Amino acid sequence: MSVYSYMVTIFGIVFWVFRAVITIMYTSGIDVSIVPINSSIEIAVLFVTIPILIFVVKRNIIGAACYMAIYISYFGTAIYNSMNNIIDSNVINVSDTIDLVVAIIGVVIPILTFIDILFNKHRKAIVGGHKSTDWYYNDDKYERKLDDRADKNQYKIR
Repeated sequence: MSVYSYMVTIFGIVFWVFRAVITIMYTSGIDVSIVPINSSIEIAVLFVTIPILIFVVKRNIIGAACYMAIYISYFGTAIYNSMNNIIDSNVINVSDTIDLVVAIIGVVIPILTFIDILFNKHRKAIVGGHKSTDWYYNDDKYERKLDDRADKNQYKIR
């Protein structure tokens, strides 16, 4: 994986932790400036994201597509509502602006993750070996040659 892949994946995990902390603080009754859009749906999204992030770390395209679809559907409504609140009101609220920025980050990270995994040429992992040792372990001709040599070089004690 490239540095870009690592960074996007780490940002996705950090954003998940950030949303988990915000949701825990909100459901505990602690006053925070960033509030979840819908706390019950937010909790469901957080729990569904755990296995999806595992698929993203393993560079699975289906996991990245699910990650993007869930986050765009959840945070897309927040972007739409925040934009309407900012456009309709004459006074710009700090909470609406913060919600808009968080929602945009929540949409951008999964899109970048999906694009990264989609165009990554090293998406398929080598199963059962490593490229530098495949010539030795996956070469039938070498094994046959070794077997023939081993059969001929048996020394017998009389």
